[in-house]
Amino acid sequence: MEDPVVPFDLARMFLGDEPPLFLLEIVFRTLVIYSYTLMLLRWVGGRSVAQLSIVEFLLVIALGSAVGDALFYPDVPLLHAMVVITVVVALDKLIDVLIRHYQPVKRIVDGVPVEIMRDGRILMPGLTERKIGPIELKEMLRLEGIENLGQVRRAYLEASGHLSVFRNDPVCPGLSIVPPFEITPPMPSVLAQPACCRNCGAWLDPATEGEPCPFCKDTNRARLSLAPQEKTREREATGTEPSDDRGSAREDQAPAASLYPRDRGGPQAE
Repeated sequence: MEDPVVPFDLARMFLGDEPPLFLLEIVFRTLVIYSYTLMLLRWVGGRSVAQLSIVEFLLVIALGSAVGDALFYPDVPLLHAMVVITVVVALDKLIDVLIRHYQPVKRIVDGVPVEIMRDGRILMPGLTERKIGPIELKEMLRLEGIENLGQVRRAYLEASGHLSVFRNDPVCPGLSIVPPFEITPPMPSVLAQPACCRNCGAWLDPATEGEPCPFCKDTNRARLSLAPQEKTREREATGTEPSDDRGSAREDQAPAASLYPRDRGGPQAE
């Protein structure tokens, strides 16, 4: 019968039950496994290191378990751990080769780009397919320097998880996302003036006040605005005028107020 565990036994917690010489064995195991894994990762190449797709994420988990166990468990032979590491890396290399040569394999493993924005409006089916929400997408757009959804002509969520944004020229009125709604809510819509859906940014006819958005069924509306112009950015950068995050949007409300969705054809159908 094994001896009972003594709680808060500092000698057991820090040194364990192995002899002190086992610490040198841990050092040796670490050098062997680290060098061997590094050699295999060099063979795999940059794709598996630079991009963490589903396959590469699985590679990290599998290698972490195989490498970690062999470093300090005395009952795990190094040869066994090296076999596991070799098989895992070889499978990743094989999948990498199949992805580069066979398009169906790439579609199954990596997926395909998904259109998630069109003409200033968030496409909800695209978000549903990639399992993200409008709040997450707006955060990604802000990281790309987008202040207003009207700046976006097309946006795609790539198979790698990165966001590709193609801007409107000229910029169109849309939903302002700077600052984030969690800090400052967008200005509410005004009766009989152009408005947009607060959730997906679709242009809404003032005559449909109180009705849900036809694209995302959200009932909250916000006022259409334009992204800050270059001269506004220059004033804020030089500090000649006090900066107001929503101030530029309010200044740009006037030109936006005359642009009704029906004058521009309204939002495009998905």
